Amino acid sequence: MSDEKPICSAKGCRSDAVWVLAWNNPKIHTPDRRKTWLACDDHREHLSQFLGVRGMLKDVVLLTEWEARQD
Repeated sequence: MSDEKPICSAKGCRSDAVWVLAWNNPKIHTPDRRKTWLACDDHREHLSQFLGVRGMLKDVVLLTEWEARQD
């Protein structure tokens, strides 16, 4: 297991990730497939809007909640 903290997926951002944005591209992914981007508090809304206007955003959850789901 890595000691590195997850960082925000926004271009150039090195802040700790707090949120998971689950998405899929319906043109290329099956409906149950989930890709993820990570976001800090400052970039959560921007990244959510980017995916949302493209119809790809499926869920936004706290990173701690996402990790608990994966166990």
